[in-house]
Amino acid sequence: MSDLYRAISDPIRRKILNMVAHQELAQLEIVKAFHISQPAIKKHLTILMDEELLLVRKEGKYCYYRLNTPIFQRGYEDLQDELGAILENKLSRLKQYLEGDN
Repeated sequence: MSDLYRAISDPIRRKILNMVAHQELAQLEIVKAFHISQPAIKKHLTILMDEELLLVRKEGKYCYYRLNTPIFQRGYEDLQDELGAILENKLSRLKQYLEGDN
């Protein structure tokens, strides 16, 4: 996964992920949930697909999107690990400072 932070940084993309986490949706259904243009939604969908967070199924002229659960889960676990390491480092430095081990 190249940049999960980029993919989830935008509230529109987070809402799209939440929508497709519950059921597969046609692009038109996703577009109707927002007050922005279809091309703008398509750009958000493309970013999510680039990060492999969405799976797409084409049926005729329609595209249906769903969450790529294994990739999303792995990304979530990676984020937890990264944030845990950052917090551990900060707490360790705070402990050193408080104990006078500068």
